[in-house]
Amino acid sequence: MKRGKKHQEASKLVERGRLYPPREAIELAKRASYASFDETVELHLQMNLDPRHADQQVRGVALLPNGLGRRVRVLVFSQGEAVRMAEEAGADYVGCDDLVKRISEEGWLDFDVAIAIPEVMGKVSKLGKTLGRRGLMPNPKSGTVVPPEDLPRAISDARRGRVEFRMDRTAIIHLPVGKVSFDEDKLFENLATLIEAILKAKPSGAKGQYIKSASLATTMGPGIRLDLKPALSLSS
Repeated sequence: MKRGKKHQEASKLVERGRLYPPREAIELAKRASYASFDETVELHLQMNLDPRHADQQVRGVALLPNGLGRRVRVLVFSQGEAVRMAEEAGADYVGCDDLVKRISEEGWLDFDVAIAIPEVMGKVSKLGKTLGRRGLMPNPKSGTVVPPEDLPRAISDARRGRVEFRMDRTAIIHLPVGKVSFDEDKLFENLATLIEAILKAKPSGAKGQYIKSASLATTMGPGIRLDLKPALSLSS
C-alpha cells in the first residue's frame, strides 16, 4: 500500500530493523506524529500462541494510571435500586429492556464500556454476538459484571482508563497507551502497566517465548519496534 508524503517523511525517522528501548520508542513516536488531531499511541504485541487452543487465550484488564486522554462513555444494564446507584455514579446510559431492545433492533453501540449487575445478565446475554464482536460484552472476569453496591467503583474505573484486552485470531493484541499530547513519563507509566497486565495474563498453555515481538505506533504514524528485554523488565 502506497503511503502519503507525510507518512514517508515520518518513516525516515525510524531506523529500519532496529529495536528501540521503550522510552526512546515513545519519544520517537511523538516526534513522528504528523496528523492534525491528537493521535493515540498504540501498542501491538505479536504473541507466540495459537488462538485455536483454549489454554492459549489471553484476556484481561489493565487500569492505566494516566488514563486514555478521552471521555469514556459508560453504559450500565441494571434494574430496581441499581438504576439510581448507576445514575448517581455518573453512568451515561442506564436501563435494561430499553437498552437491550435499542442495541438488538437498531444496532446502537455509541458507548465505550458496558457494565451489568448479575440479575439482568439473562437478558443481556442475548446480545452476546453483537457486543462480543466489539469487546463490549459484560463479563465477571473482566470486572464488568458486578453487584449493585460495586457499581460506583466499576464506573469510576471505566472513567479512569480501564482497558480490556484480548488476543485476536491472528495472535495479536492491540492496546491504546495514551495520546500523543501526553508527556513521555505518562506514556511510559501506561506502557509499563499494560505490559505488566499482559504478563500476569499469561495462559497455562504458553510455551517458550511468550511475546514474540512488540511495536509502538501512533494512529497515523510508522511502526517502531520495541526492544522486549527492557520492555518486559519495565525499565529502559
